[in-house]
Amino acid sequence: MDKIVVLDFGSQYSHLICRRIREFSVYAELVPYNITLEELQKHNPKGIIFSGGPSSVYNSDAPIPEDGIFDMNLPILGICYGHQLIVNKYGGKVKQANKEYGSSLLTIDNDKDLLNGIGESVRAWMSHGDEAEEIPPGFQVIGHTESAKFAAIASEEKSIYGIQFHPEVVHTEQGTEILKNFVLKVCGANQDWNMKGFIESEVEKISKIDGNVLCGVSGGIDSTVVALLIQKAIGDRVKCVFVNNGLLRLDEEKEVEEMFKNNFKVNFTVIEAGESFLNKLKGVEDPEKKRKIVGEEFISVFTEFAEKKGPFKWLAQGTLYPDVIESGVSKGPAAVIKTHHNVGGLPEWLNLDILEPLKELYKDEVREIAKILGVPEKLFMRHPFPGPGLAVRIIGEVTPKKLQISKLASKIVEEELMEAGLYENVWQAYASVGDDKAVGVVGDERKYGNIVMIRVVDSIDAMTADWTRLPHGLLEKMSNRITNEIEDVTWVSYAISSKPPATIEPQ
Repeated sequence: MDKIVVLDFGSQYSHLICRRIREFSVYAELVPYNITLEELQKHNPKGIIFSGGPSSVYNSDAPIPEDGIFDMNLPILGICYGHQLIVNKYGGKVKQANKEYGSSLLTIDNDKDLLNGIGESVRAWMSHGDEAEEIPPGFQVIGHTESAKFAAIASEEKSIYGIQFHPEVVHTEQGTEILKNFVLKVCGANQDWNMKGFIESEVEKISKIDGNVLCGVSGGIDSTVVALLIQKAIGDRVKCVFVNNGLLRLDEEKEVEEMFKNNFKVNFTVIEAGESFLNKLKGVEDPEKKRKIVGEEFISVFTEFAEKKGPFKWLAQGTLYPDVIESGVSKGPAAVIKTHHNVGGLPEWLNLDILEPLKELYKDEVREIAKILGVPEKLFMRHPFPGPGLAVRIIGEVTPKKLQISKLASKIVEEELMEAGLYENVWQAYASVGDDKAVGVVGDERKYGNIVMIRVVDSIDAMTADWTRLPHGLLEKMSNRITNEIEDVTWVSYAISSKPPATIEPQ
């Protein structure tokens, strides 16, 4: 299939470029900016995109791609820092400017190729501290803003384009259309990336592995799709194991067991391990330590099961692209945001090979696969749930009391969203609890109780998220129910921080 390669220079939006391109059925893959020419040629790309990044091209340690990449005679699109790289490479000048972060009006000066069909002007998202002072010979201005007269430039002869703004973020109007113009019109890529094709190729790939597979399932869509894909490929050689770690949503362990036994013809075993997980987490407050403890305990449980019921050669997991990225083990220079228990939390002593069929996919792509494989709609429309469970929604030490508060409060949040017809409109919703307390009044008595934080966000792929503007009346209903129905809760707050700078989960 045709492919667009995105060179990652460290932008928080790098993976959104790939995500947007995949939306119109072209495969896009992120690679490190310092990939060798030889390695890049193996990808056989139809075009190359340089991402944004925090560096300045005039600094001595600025990340620069291998020189031969510019000589591949492939179309290139530079975004933000990538735009400045192109300016600098071909003889223009880049200067430090006043930092510009936010929406600007982009006026279209030339609507051929890259900006074709965009209109006379659009709102474009800026996030930069440098800008082009002079453009290179042979380039022309195709778009400008009030503060950036070289906001979009092009060399039609070389098929090289540079844009100072970010078309990959939703704040840029017609941003996807700009990327589509580059990928489809300039690069001439075929739209041959689809989930039916992915299923066929992945099943064929998995069918060639030797040995048996131990598949950990959580009841979530990711691990369920992994289980069904592997079963489709190797049949009874996969054994699905559900570990009840005590950190699940209210009554979730019962729902998961019923779902697998009633809907899927797979080998399925339940392991009750809640007590061991809670014992390991006792007294631990640090978020990263909690994540790693949960990860190690999962592996410990699986390893013990494998030794008794094996032999197994593989451990299968529902790792997704965002998990890999945030854990700092992605292909680009991304910083570690938090360790995901099925990625960065794996212990060194693990003696099973890891099988991760979905690690290059985004959540909505997995949902599409789920539909194709016949997963019940109730499951694939369910909100994402973190691998370490409520351990990362409980701030500070995980205690039985805080666990119960989080379970009951989260259930109330979900029920009220469903009642209002909004559950499927939001990406994720839950209630978190920590050690902070506040004074309340119950009846005529003073009460000193826990504070619960409600978190509801909108997102497409979990790479970025915005807090959901719920109706005040709905928030009031949630708050009243939580304080009335859950003992020891006196206050309810609503989190209004987006990602970035916050993350979706509190820990």
